[in-house]
Amino acid sequence: MKQKFKYLIVIMILSLGVISCHEDLDQSPIDPDSFTEEDVFSNITEAQGALAKLYASLALTGQQGPAGQADISDIDEGFSQYSRMLFNLNELTTDHAVVGWGDAGLPDLHGMYWSGSNDFSEAMYYRLAQEVSFCNSFIDNAAGLTDPEVESFIAEARFLRAFAYYNLMDLYGGVPLVTSVTTELPSQASRNDIFNFIETELLEIQDLLKPSGANEYGRVDKVASWALLSKLYLNAEVFTGTARYTEAVTFSNNVMTSSYSINTTDANGNGTAYDELFLADNNTNGAQNEFIFTLNFDGLRSQTFGGSTFLVHAAIGGNMDATEFGVNGGWGGLRTTKNLVNKFNADVSALNNSLGTLSKWGLVGDATLNLWNGPDMEMHETGSNTYAIYADLTQGEMKFRFDEDWGNNYGDDNNDGSVEAGGSNIPITEAGTYFITLDLNTLTYTITTFKGDTRGMFHKDGQTLEIEEIPSFENGYAVTKFKNVDSNGNQGSDAAGDFVDTDLALIRLAEIYLNYAEATLRGGGGDLGLAVTKINELRQRAFGNTSGNINSGDLTLDFVLDERSRELYWEGQRRSDLIRYNYFTTSTYLWPFKGDSKDGVGVEDYRNLFPLPNNIITTNPNLTQNPGY
Repeated sequence: MKQKFKYLIVIMILSLGVISCHEDLDQSPIDPDSFTEEDVFSNITEAQGALAKLYASLALTGQQGPAGQADISDIDEGFSQYSRMLFNLNELTTDHAVVGWGDAGLPDLHGMYWSGSNDFSEAMYYRLAQEVSFCNSFIDNAAGLTDPEVESFIAEARFLRAFAYYNLMDLYGGVPLVTSVTTELPSQASRNDIFNFIETELLEIQDLLKPSGANEYGRVDKVASWALLSKLYLNAEVFTGTARYTEAVTFSNNVMTSSYSINTTDANGNGTAYDELFLADNNTNGAQNEFIFTLNFDGLRSQTFGGSTFLVHAAIGGNMDATEFGVNGGWGGLRTTKNLVNKFNADVSALNNSLGTLSKWGLVGDATLNLWNGPDMEMHETGSNTYAIYADLTQGEMKFRFDEDWGNNYGDDNNDGSVEAGGSNIPITEAGTYFITLDLNTLTYTITTFKGDTRGMFHKDGQTLEIEEIPSFENGYAVTKFKNVDSNGNQGSDAAGDFVDTDLALIRLAEIYLNYAEATLRGGGGDLGLAVTKINELRQRAFGNTSGNINSGDLTLDFVLDERSRELYWEGQRRSDLIRYNYFTTSTYLWPFKGDSKDGVGVEDYRNLFPLPNNIITTNPNLTQNPGY
């Protein structure tokens, strides 16, 4: 079924388009080779093909792919793909990303000065409205089938419609609420009305969808309805003014006790199971067990300049080697800000505090913080005559010294991992964070690079952490999270390297863990101990061991927000998260070029919502523009 959802079934698209746009649905085409709704919904097999289009319309952009017969006019077809627009609106507007391209309307997003004529916010509105239209058409027409399986098909279409409305409500606030095919100009529903509709739909379909894990890969089951309810209730206070954290805890827990599981399979053997989530074989390498709702991509059969093709190509530039990412070149656009990078910096003090009590043994040298004059970097006693320390060191040399007394020091004459009294300086060849041990029982030591949180995947060579000017690709670290290579290092299916196989998870289990923790902290009545356990499950995968584990005292709301950033960056979540914390528009939290200022400034709070497209306002007098626009 993965492949079925990666095929673009032209006849299904055309017929659904006609159904959605024409009032008289009883007309038959003159051309006997044309398909109509009569053909598409003649039996359950044909209807399944139409259902595939509902999924495909979020992943792809038209009837031909990657370009040529676009679903949406007046914007470059590749720009208009759903997850590419989600990145632009929910990541590019935040501390997670900048883009060097100057396409009209694009710099406005990171600078936070967009208007009602912004091409990208307009394209997203049309994309989501089209998805609603397609779903309405499917629901109306499939209702005439008698096959028992049609009930679950319709439930899937209702989920996809609810998902589209969730996005519309999140991004634009009050929008028209249309649940059947019509040619009448719709009236505008309030944000509360949209919220209530989504809630009612998801509660009604939860038992109509297939059980947990029972559907084909790429199609939703009842767990997806719970997961979307978890998101809905977590953001309820933003959407409606009324907190619903108890319900967020309940439905997050439903998801956490389902058949889905966090991926722990390190298929490529690089020491972490996190990167498997973003490889070309993430539908089979173990990552699929974590994916609740995905967009499926295939470099040969479902081509688009959006999706994972965009995320891989656009993030490659400078001196990066595109072949390492399984593509034929980079587009030199996307990078990130220091705010995201710094969230992965090791908290050396916290790590050291977990080792034990301070000792009089320490590190001294020009590789250490205080050079050769001291005071020394004190090690922690981990056992009888054994000591350890996590240390940020620079390139240079060091020795072990007792109580800052040169009469009692150890070096290494042979550079072989054994120490001698008064021995030679120990070289540190590269700056970094290290875990260093000293065992005086065996007169040996170790110096190992501390990998820390492996979720932070950045290309730093030739890049500056600080961004002086956005257009220059070398300003800002590049993100290497998404790749078109499989777990064995093989390139994706498109030998030319143009299009990418990597599927994108719109909802995955890790997000629900974080939802549970946040809703618990916000008074939802969850189990704090369980929340800590679930966060540590993610952090153990990230660190490869328990060195990054936290306790209940560490679990604060700001910690959860930072953990969401570390776990979910570039996955279309960040703007919504910052709004929930009142950090998106305010000056409480700043990042480079927020508000079009190099150091960042707050902006007007009306920018928590995007404007309805000016064209929509012009053509439909029933609609009122969002305040501020």
